[in-house]
Parts: sequence; C-alpha cells; structure tokens
Amino acid sequence: MAVHLPGSLPISFLDVPSQGPVTSQPIHGRLTALSPPTGGGRSGAVAREADRGETNSGKSRAAVREAGGGKSAVASSEPRTSGGVRGRRRMRRTLRSRLHVALDDPEKKPKTIVDVGCGIGGSSRYLAKKYGAQCKGITLSPVQAERGNALAAAQGLSDQVSLQVADALEQPFHDGQFDLVWSMESGEHMPDKRKFVSELARVAAPGGTIIIVTWCHRNLEPSETSLKPDEVSLLKRICDAYYLPDWCSPSDYVSIAKSLSLEGIKTADWSENVAPFWPAVIKSALTWKGITSLLTSGWKTIRGAMVMPLMIQGYKKGLIKFTVITCRKPGAA
Repeated sequence: MAVHLPGSLPISFLDVPSQGPVTSQPIHGRLTALSPPTGGGRSGAVAREADRGETNSGKSRAAVREAGGGKSAVASSEPRTSGGVRGRRRMRRTLRSRLHVALDDPEKKPKTIVDVGCGIGGSSRYLAKKYGAQCKGITLSPVQAERGNALAAAQGLSDQVSLQVADALEQPFHDGQFDLVWSMESGEHMPDKRKFVSELARVAAPGGTIIIVTWCHRNLEPSETSLKPDEVSLLKRICDAYYLPDWCSPSDYVSIAKSLSLEGIKTADWSENVAPFWPAVIKSALTWKGITSLLTSGWKTIRGAMVMPLMIQGYKKGLIKFTVITCRKPGAA
C-alpha cells in the first residue's frame, strides 16, 4: 500500500512552527523539504516521547559491543548535562515538527510500519498513535528494546507497538510486510549499505514507502574518483571515535535504490539546518556541571566529545551531509 499525501504527494515535511523563517524546497513533486529556522538541528526519532533516554540504534554489532551492549558509542559520547539533553531534544523536535507522513485519506494511511534502528521506539509510538498503525521496531540493544516496550505499555500502546532485538541487515520479517519502512540515523552505522537498503526494500509492501534519514559524505564531482585526502582523514577520525564503518554519499544511496528497481527516488539535503546541533552540545557542556559530568562519564564519552569539533568542521567544509532519501517499492498502490 502506497503512502500518499493529498494531491498524490507521498511524503512532506510539514507542521512548521511559527517562529523563524521557513522556505519550501520542492523536490520533483515527491518530496518537499521545509527548511527549519536557524538553530534547528539534529534529529533522533519522530515522536516527542523519543527524548527520554533514547540512544541511536541500528548499529553494527561491533559498535554495540564497543559501547557496552546497551548504549551506542555515538549516544554515550554526547555530554549528559541538562543543557546537552535539552539541546538534543530541541534539535530532534525541530525535525519532528516538520517530518511526518501526512495522510488525510484514511484509505491511504499506513497500517503496518517498521522502524529500523528504533532505539527506544519514539518513532514507533508516534506513528502508531497518529495513524492507528501496527509498528514493529528493531534494535541491536536489548536494553533499548526492553525500555521501549515498557514505554509503549505505559502509554497504552502494547497492542500496537512491539520492539525486538534484530539485525537490520538480516531482518526477521516476511517479504512485503510493511506499508511504511522508516529508518532514522541508522544507515551511517551499516557496514553494508546495499544490504541495508535491500532489506528495507524486501520488507516493504508493493507500493510501500521507504524513508531513510542518515549521515552521508558529499557527492563527488564529475572529475573526482574519491574524496580529497584531508576529507578522508577527517571522516576516518570521526569513524574511529564513533565506531562507524565507511560513509557513502547521497548519490550512492540513489544508485543503490535504482539498482533495486525502487521508484520515485528523491533526496533532500538538510545539512544546513542540522549543523547547529553540534556547537549547541559543546556550548551546553561548557559549564561546571557539564565538565564534571563529562569527566565522570568515562573515556569513551570523553573521546566522543573531543571529536565533536570535527563534526562541526565537516559540516562547515560541506563534507558531511544530513540526507533524507525517500522512495517506494514498485507494485500496487
């Protein structure tokens, strides 16, 4: 079942708050990005509920092992100060308030959704409540799955939301099971990007919508065969600190999607709007409480915090791209 907007647009970035200027950036009629006002930033999940203790998910197994099993290195690397948490929540809400599947026609609402790299299931709970859908989420972390299921139960959503431990590259679902396949900030943790997208496509129903929100590096120029040496070095330092495999570009994702015969493939670059998240986190840590919290959080957290200026540098250089990719599986609408 395809996910559509009125007027045949399946995905839109909507619900723009009143503060700050917003500009519309239509992308070939299928994906419309509304630029957040200055200071908007990094996403986590769609739902407001996702803020309470959520960590990134969809990691490689090695990343989870390195991070201690229950929490990812990326999540644990951010200063756990009240200001840092507020900054992260504010950045997530900026995207959340603009990114949802707008479905006025009840017949076209997704009835089945999978949240790949679900964390504690904020997206799953939000979508389940908004659309009355059945949502399944997968994460490599048993801690996340347990906490997410407890939160779903506390909100009366146990009959709609179910999180489980599973590998995004070997999903435990039947072919064509979901009307909407959703993955946010998980693709960058996948060591095999083609396998990742292939699994998303496999579990999507015919005509189903796939949405990927992920970190990428810039597209190569026609004259280039690789990134510049200094760019490669910068990404390597980030990858080493955050336990990430090699990155790919938005065009790489498009090529993969085309090779899988996916349709309506569109991308949007939200880097400009997300970049302010990183300086906001650093600023929030420059307090006595923030510094004390950081120093008592362990070497992995300190190491990750030390790399945050590199993320800022990557965004400023135009190397790091925060990318939204949407496409649909061929088949019945």
